[in-house]
Amino acid sequence: MDSDNDIIESDNSVAFFFWEMAEQIERENMLKKNDVIEVEIVDLSHDGAGIAKAEGLVFFVENALPSEKILMRVLKVNKKIGFGKVEEFLRTSDQRNENLDMAYLRTGIADLGHLNYPAQLDFKRKQVKDSLYKIAGVSDVEVAPTLGMEQPLGYRNKAQVPVRRVNGQLETGFFRKNSHDLLPIEDFYIQDPVIDQVILFTRDLLRRFDLKPYDEKEKTGLIRNLVVRRGHYSGEIMVILVTTRPKIFRVEQLIERLVEAFPAIDSIMQNINDQNNNTIFGKDWQTLHGRDYITDRMLNNDFQIAAPAFYQVNTEMAEKLYQTAIDFSELAADDVVLDAYSGIGTIGLSVAKQVKQVYGVEVIPEAVENSQKNAEINGITNTHYVCDSAENAMANWSKQGIKPDVILVDPPRKGLTESFIESSVSMEPKKIIYISCNPATMARDIKLYQELGYKLKKVQPVDLFPQTHHVEVITLLSKLDSKKYISVELPLDDMDLTRVESKATYKQIQNYVLEKFGFKVSTLYIAQVKKKHGLEVREHYNMSKNEKQKIPQCPIEKEEAILDAFKYFKMIKDGF
Repeated sequence: MDSDNDIIESDNSVAFFFWEMAEQIERENMLKKNDVIEVEIVDLSHDGAGIAKAEGLVFFVENALPSEKILMRVLKVNKKIGFGKVEEFLRTSDQRNENLDMAYLRTGIADLGHLNYPAQLDFKRKQVKDSLYKIAGVSDVEVAPTLGMEQPLGYRNKAQVPVRRVNGQLETGFFRKNSHDLLPIEDFYIQDPVIDQVILFTRDLLRRFDLKPYDEKEKTGLIRNLVVRRGHYSGEIMVILVTTRPKIFRVEQLIERLVEAFPAIDSIMQNINDQNNNTIFGKDWQTLHGRDYITDRMLNNDFQIAAPAFYQVNTEMAEKLYQTAIDFSELAADDVVLDAYSGIGTIGLSVAKQVKQVYGVEVIPEAVENSQKNAEINGITNTHYVCDSAENAMANWSKQGIKPDVILVDPPRKGLTESFIESSVSMEPKKIIYISCNPATMARDIKLYQELGYKLKKVQPVDLFPQTHHVEVITLLSKLDSKKYISVELPLDDMDLTRVESKATYKQIQNYVLEKFGFKVSTLYIAQVKKKHGLEVREHYNMSKNEKQKIPQCPIEKEEAILDAFKYFKMIKDGF
């Protein structure tokens, strides 16, 4: 009589045979590059691509909207996801903007421009709601309708334009998505029209004076980028020439022609970037004409804006953003406010006249100098700016007995570090105002804030970047009163957490992978990757104790997606 192990081994061999056969059939039936099929678009990705499903694959399709039926040409496929393009529209959406130049989609200048504006605002609100629910588990807080613009075009007060040779001629424009192939563009659609005029005039001067554009492959040429800023209220213009070396042939004549054509040019700067990388600015700056800054206003304060300084690119909506943050704060005259990521002081100085003291911290020395100067210009004497990491600054202020009532945070897209969150919580502010440019990292950070005793109260999306998929969000977190709530400890299985890992549940990891990569991963695969990388695995996800039993192993592409989720939720370090 066969042993139990022999029977199991035999059964598993048969199962494995049929599994291999199914895989072979799937491979044979899989769609191939240049296949044309009919599909219906069922959703939009976070960056505005249409999503279609066909033959077990999820396809991302540029210039396609939900409810549209199309003939799709397959561009690329792997095991679970693919990319396609529209060959023919069989049915179009009533939310489609029919008048968009495809160049804006192909370069990403307006990657949501094919969607009409009211639908863009709805899409961005949904992005925020989905992130809060999927990542932070928040569903009981109302996400307000997105604040939008009356005229959502020509709003950018800053342009950064590459200069390259195309078909033997110096051109300005923008790179095609996922490439460094320049697409010449004259009307940038979302930029201040005056900035477009300055760029075109400068381009023509560069051609006339035979100044060589940068060649990335050969590492030759002089002019890498043109950067132009224009004050929304002041009208003052700054032109920045980014070059590979200091000397510019006939630069005096170039400056003379520029200023003659545009008398509002108050500053012409040169930045030298001789590095072979994708960063725009190098370390060395020279003032070629006028001042090394321009001025503008925001919420009735004047600001000096230096060439490398961060300044919100949509002044009109930035004022609405900051005013909403101020309204959420409900500031009192004796409040102390901490402005983390203070930049040149735009938001801190906007609240300074309403409160007792403002403390700001920024890691860029030039920005700190700007903020101090801006305080002086506006006659504001109750602000204190330091150049330091936020964690160090908060520790020092705590030692000095400084206790903020409100902390304002406006971090970059990567969000806050865990150490920052813990440091901010240690100061015990009554309120935290979180201004985010990335709903996903915001939701991750809010999850931790809520675990540390703060409750999400208000959420307001603001459309700082119309025609693009980006959205700003203002959130209010209030400190829970320990006397008015009780802590509830849930069983391990209910929370789906391990003893050493409390960053993300299995479900959150699955949702993250599905959202970003378009395919599902099993708890078994997550457990396998955890075990492989030294993370503790709950008992019922352990491998079978029968060593001969065949267990499916996590495919490499799914392992990479799971690792990406681990890094996102800070379960492992990026360099793991």
